[in-house]
This record gives sequence, C-alpha cells and structure tokens, in this order.
Amino acid sequence: MLWTKANGLVGRVVRTLEVRGVYERLADRARPPEPLPFYKFSGIPLDLRGLRDNPMHVLQVPQTRAEQVLEERARELGVEIRRGHGLTTLRQDDDAVTLDIRGPEGAYRMRPRYLVGADGGHSLVREQAGIAFPGTTDETFVSRAGHAVVPDALLTPGTGELDLPGLGARLRPYAHNRLPGGVFSFAAMPSHPGAHLVAVFEWDRPPVDEGTPVTFGELQESVRRVLGADLPMNRPATPGPHLLRRVAGINSRQAESYRAGRVLLLGDAAHVHSAVGGAGLNLGMQDAVNLGWKLAAQVRGWAPAGLLDTYETERAPAGRRVLMQTRAQMALMRPGEDITATRELIAELLGDESNRGRVAALLGGTDVGYDMGEHASHLLVGQWFPGLQAYLAGDRTPIAERLLAARPVLADFTEDSVVAGIAAGWKDRVDLVAAQSGDKPLPASAVLVRPDGYIAWAASVGSHEAGAPWPARGAVHLVRRGALSRDGRAAPSAAPSARAPSEPSASCGSSYAGRTAGGAGRPQGPRSRGGATLASDVGTVVPAQANGSLRGAVNTLGGDRVGRAAVARVLGP
Repeated sequence: MLWTKANGLVGRVVRTLEVRGVYERLADRARPPEPLPFYKFSGIPLDLRGLRDNPMHVLQVPQTRAEQVLEERARELGVEIRRGHGLTTLRQDDDAVTLDIRGPEGAYRMRPRYLVGADGGHSLVREQAGIAFPGTTDETFVSRAGHAVVPDALLTPGTGELDLPGLGARLRPYAHNRLPGGVFSFAAMPSHPGAHLVAVFEWDRPPVDEGTPVTFGELQESVRRVLGADLPMNRPATPGPHLLRRVAGINSRQAESYRAGRVLLLGDAAHVHSAVGGAGLNLGMQDAVNLGWKLAAQVRGWAPAGLLDTYETERAPAGRRVLMQTRAQMALMRPGEDITATRELIAELLGDESNRGRVAALLGGTDVGYDMGEHASHLLVGQWFPGLQAYLAGDRTPIAERLLAARPVLADFTEDSVVAGIAAGWKDRVDLVAAQSGDKPLPASAVLVRPDGYIAWAASVGSHEAGAPWPARGAVHLVRRGALSRDGRAAPSAAPSARAPSEPSASCGSSYAGRTAGGAGRPQGPRSRGGATLASDVGTVVPAQANGSLRGAVNTLGGDRVGRAAVARVLGP
C-alpha cells in the first residue's frame, strides 16, 4: 500500500527552499511564502497575527511531489540517482567506506570516501556503523488513519466542520480535536476528491497484533470509541492508492552521534519523533542543507579542520528541541482531567504575545541559532541571514543569486567595499558583494554568510564622533534569538543593552564554525593588552577608544592576521 507520508512543509524549511530556488516549483506561484495567521500547539490555538516576525511559513504539498521536484533539481545538478538499489553491508577504513549493494542486475561494490545514511528510522547504515539510538517508546499509544468518504450532510458549508448529532460540538478540520476517548482529526484531500483523511489517537487500549493487517472496519471502530458516536463513512470509490494504516507505539529517539568516522546520519536515521505539528521534514531537510556544503568542502579538499564535526554540534541541539516539543504536544493530548487543567493553563499563558512568539519559533525551528564558538562576540553570528534581508536597501538580487548557487557570500556594507580585502585569498570559494543597509540599518559593516544561509562572521565598525552612527550599539544585542524584529523594533522580551558609551565602537565576531567534538582548536578568550582590546584568534586589535575613521578600523580588520584567521575557519586555508 502506497500513500503520502506528509502533506506539507512547515517552518524555516519553506524559506530555505525559497532561497534555493525550489519554492516556486513546489508552490506553482511566483510570490514569496507568507506565514500563517493561526496555528496549533497540541491542538491549542495559536494566534500569530500580532507577531512582528511570524516564522510559521507553510507549504501544502504532498511529500511525493516534494520528492519529485527535489529529484528533478538534483538531476539538473548532475546527481546520479539509483532506485531499486539497497545496501547490504558496509565497512570503513581511514580512506573510504566499502559498500556492498544489491541492485536490479545483481550485487556490486562501491567505495566512496563518505557515506550519508538517510535511510529512515530503522536505518541499516546507523546499525552497521555501530551508532546507538537511545530514547523512549510509548507502548500505550496507537493511531489509525485512512482515506474515507464522509457524508456531505454532516459537513458545515463554508467551514467544513463536522457536525455529528449527539456529539455536542462541531469538530474542526485540519485540527487535533481532543475528546474524552482520544483525539480525532480529519482533512479534505485535494488529491482524492470527495475523500477525507480520517485519523484517531488512542491511549491505554489492549495491545494490538502488529502482524494482523489493519482493516477499514478496525478504523471505523476506533473512530466510534474516540467520538463516542457512530460516524457514517465509506471507502473511497476513486482510484487508489488509498491510505489505511495503524501505528502501535510512538518513538522519540535520537542517534547518540551523527557521525562515526566516514559515516554520517541525517533525517529519520538521526532522529524519530511524533509527526504532530509537522516538524519532521523541516528538521530533516535542514540537516541536509547544513551537512551538504560541509561535506562538499571536505571532499574538495578545502574544509578547515573540524568543519565536518560541526554538523552534529549544530544540528543535534535542533533535533533535541523537536523531540522535546513533540513529546510535550503528545502528552498534552492524552485524555484526563489533569491534562485538561494543564491545557487550560497553557492556553492562558499563550494569551501573552511573547509566549506565542517563543512557541511559534519552537514549532518553526527558528529558535536555535548555531553556536559558532565560545567567543563569537558579534551577536549576528549564528543567525540566519535571509531573515535579515529586510534590512537591506537597493537591489538584493546579487546576494540572492549567490545564495541560490549555495556559495559563501561576503556582504560588504561599507561605502567603498573596503572589507572585501579580507576574503581576497578565497575568491575561488566565496563571492564578494557590495550591499547597502536600509533605513533601519543591519547592525554590521560586513557579514560572511555560509552556503546554508547562516552568518559565520560579522564585523561592526563605527565612529564615536558627534552625530556618527554606532552600528555595534543599541540594536546589536537585540538580534540574539530573534529579538530584533524586521521593522527594527525590539520584541517584547528583548533586554536593554548593557553596553556603555565609552566601550569600543568596533566589534568582530568569530567565523569559527562551531565546537568540535573534542574542543580542539577553540578560540581563546578576549584579553586586554596595552590600551587595546585583543580578541585573540577570533577578532582583531581595535583601539579601546576607536575615534579613527571607518576606513582605518576596517583596514585593521582586513589587514590583520587575526581577521583573516577568523574567515579561514569557514573558508579553509
């Protein structure tokens, strides 16, 4: 039986697809994605209309269609895709990974330098690489789902709500409706006209025999128990395939390591969790975007030491966040008066805009900024650059085109592009772009943007002369964790700056690509020497009272070995 595993993409991955030029193909429209005004957290309404920076972008597209478009794009880039070929065993040594594969024409062997296991929750790659998969399994849970025809007479015109006699309330489509017997959800299926996807969650039921095929009658009985009433529904008469599925137990697990030598894991091979909230594709596809450019740099020979290890240090925390929020949502759906009281409290807390913003960022995967090292002094470092493009003026096409090509970009906001000299030795792997800040200036004079869109290095330089702007001050501290909104105003939770006016007006963020597993090569902490602030290995020597010209400060950044060493941590030697 074939079916679509997911029916849409949620969160930052939608914007990532836009940056990569794939969004228009999937959406069949030219206009950019727009965030949803409403969403749900465990079925509890989230009103997102008042958020200054709503992260809940949604693209409703079947997973099969998403896979088709991504395969087309991969083939355009020269990727060879072999369907019907399966791994049987793997062995690795210091130089490569030996793979035994069985294909339609028999067995054969490959020996690539690296292997990425994206082979799902039951990953053979993970198992043979010896990577543990700890976590929990809720054995009390069982879900059933299937395509079914619901009588039009029970559906409210305009809203599509289910109005079932004897139920006492209308049930909303595209929502998890929590009831005393469990959770009921239903949604119209554009790919199957006249049919709905009907699903139910139950807890604490007698164990089911997973070896027994699920039947439509079993789905009907489960729906009856959850609703406490009979719902007339029939099998679809349209051509299939039609979904009919039972899942007993629910796993929340994460790989102990995302890497074992030359073997790496991503997607469900690295983490499994409940599908509630639609976080799975968002998480897995961002794993791929993070790993892709680093693995390419490693294979091409210019990756700095430890770059490949930062895949795990950056993506494992994001995985833990998804496991946490999906487990919380499932726990809040269980029947029971204690859970009902907890839901009422959470609904009350979500009446506060700052709380709604935090939960929306959690669901959208935008609440995790990458850790670029202990002494990344500039607060733009680790943030996602495409989300800051509202701060740019003039033609943004040059930057967009280079991000589309998945190349590093050094955006120089100085008047005569004097910062570009920092990256002069890396022109073969970084694009230099002269950019302009808008009315609400981006709090940096230059940023180095990685191929995945995250800022690896940033510098703010300015003058303390009367009337001169000070980009490093004021707005800079608001950027951490998304506290700076697109219109330049502080979010409600933003704390005031603690920086005194007498502090240096130049700050330089590290391009250190993240902590390695053993901590080797970490930059040293800032220290003071002879009236200057020296951020050893991550910044530059800047006079403690930076009253010199902008050009003088930037030349210090570009000419000093320290500034160049910072950029080299992303772009290699």
